[in-house]
Amino acid sequence: MCCGYNKVIISICIALVLLLIAIFVIVIVVNDNNMSMPNILVAIARPGDNTTVGTTAIKFSENNIVEGTAISHTEGSDEININETGIYQVSYQLFGVQDVTGTFNFNAVLLVNNMPLNDTFNQSPVIRNSTSNRMTLTSTVILRLNAGDVLKLEGVSIEDIRYDNARIDIEKIG
Repeated sequence: MCCGYNKVIISICIALVLLLIAIFVIVIVVNDNNMSMPNILVAIARPGDNTTVGTTAIKFSENNIVEGTAISHTEGSDEININETGIYQVSYQLFGVQDVTGTFNFNAVLLVNNMPLNDTFNQSPVIRNSTSNRMTLTSTVILRLNAGDVLKLEGVSIEDIRYDNARIDIEKIG
């Protein structure tokens, strides 16, 4: 009877150890899945969103992808809100058009809290008397941003450049 009782105790102990291991694995998997939740915003500007010519902050009328809570944007606004401190990858495309022939030049820059980040300044070539006064500027940068920061994309030009289309893709990467 003593050996049978020991076998039952050992079986119960093994079952408890296996149960604890299973619970531990489930907790690790759940925490890992929560930690890898993406924080992504893709905002799009369409023709008519940005009617100011020259230098202007770009308004985005459409949030194409919104995942997570680290980044937020109100459609129609030029402000992108950073809700969590971290490292962010920011990519954009800014399409500029000028209706008249003459000097054509525009630039783009990212602003944080209305302050231009000079190391993000992106300049188009200067084109004079061209019939093809349209161009797209693109850039990708990695920025350390803080909760409460407001990010903007600005088109910069002294010419009468319209910004018909734009796209900004932001992902929290760390």
